Amino acid sequence: MSGRRATLRRLMRERRREMPPPARIGAADGLAGQLLALPLPPGARVAGYWAADGEIALHAWQLRLPRETTYCLPVLHGDGRLRFAPWRPGEAVAPNRFGIPEPVVETGELLDPEALDLVVVPLVGFDVRCHRLGMGGGWYDRSFAFRHLQPAPPRLVGAAFAFQQVDDELPSEDWDVQLDAICTDQSTLFRPA
Repeated sequence: MSGRRATLRRLMRERRREMPPPARIGAADGLAGQLLALPLPPGARVAGYWAADGEIALHAWQLRLPRETTYCLPVLHGDGRLRFAPWRPGEAVAPNRFGIPEPVVETGELLDPEALDLVVVPLVGFDVRCHRLGMGGGWYDRSFAFRHLQPAPPRLVGAAFAFQQVDDELPSEDWDVQLDAICTDQSTLFRPA
């Protein structure tokens, strides 16, 4: 990991955690509006995440999704990739090895990344080209590496507070998976063609 990426990761994480609760609630509502404006096919399978470490929350979006939409949360898999479990508020969760809640489901109920229509991805920072700086574990990059070969579903949309956009281009690595768009509490940025 480059020194610049590590410094940026630390600064952005601190800034996220310092946001007061009323600002977080307002930001989650703003983000929900941006995400709900994205088109979804009927009966879509979408994935979000359980906000941790100051990440912008997705609950306002999840609760306003069309009823026929299947909402999923990521589950860490032994092969270093994510699988996705359908989940509704109130259903059982248990902390994974990072302390992040995951749905408690049978392995056969998990969906592969390719089975989803839209995945909302957490991030630490982003640039105008829709490059994402994540937490550094590589879970999303490994899980969606198949998109390097050809553009394929699902659409990947980053979720962030507007202040997480950096002024210059983020350094990228060969394994970084490109996002299709980034939604913030204030706007939506689409990847340049």
